[in-house]
Amino acid sequence: MSEYRLTERPDTPLLAVERARKREALLAATEDKLDRVVGATTRENRPLRGRDNIAVRADRALRSHKVGKHFTTTATEDGFSYERDEEKIAAEAALDGIYVIRTNVSAEEIAAADAVRAYKSLSRVERAFRSFKGVDLKVRPVHHRLEKRVRAHVFLCMLAYYVEWHMRRALAPLLFDDDDPAAAEAARASPAARRPPAPRRAGSARPTACPSTASRACSATSPP
Repeated sequence: MSEYRLTERPDTPLLAVERARKREALLAATEDKLDRVVGATTRENRPLRGRDNIAVRADRALRSHKVGKHFTTTATEDGFSYERDEEKIAAEAALDGIYVIRTNVSAEEIAAADAVRAYKSLSRVERAFRSFKGVDLKVRPVHHRLEKRVRAHVFLCMLAYYVEWHMRRALAPLLFDDDDPAAAEAARASPAARRPPAPRRAGSARPTACPSTASRACSATSPP
């Protein structure tokens, strides 16, 4: 699986600090429970014995805070020990504050920037599904029983959405959509960078309501 790391996100230092704090708190809480397992194997009265029994108790402690992958444990017939896996912890900490996108497509087939664009275009897929299922096309319920008729029904809905997509592209200036995506993409430093705020169109400003105390001043008067 190829992995693309978006290092073009320097605007999340607070998130990195919070993730580091939370990870350390979870590690400490897990260590506290693992120490109880160690204590159970070394106590004088009815110590915990048996490798399987000790492993069950340790596994329960490791799964309690979902950071068990950061520990290496050793269970014997009469003892238990553990330690942090500092290498795994450091590898995870290196990604704190960084947004990561993974894909199973090789780097030779798709570049990192194209993977980001594909991920950000998922909203179009979700919008298409809403159009299929909602009031636009209503692909369901399917009132057909024969397989060929069901396929024809879905095909017609797909064809209708294809026509709608082309109509939206052709009427983008009238629908206040992005009618020049190529220019918008070229203006961005990186596909992972946030888009600048769109300029306000002329005449799109909403009229402000007049306060009740100044309603007379805002009302128009006809000339004598």
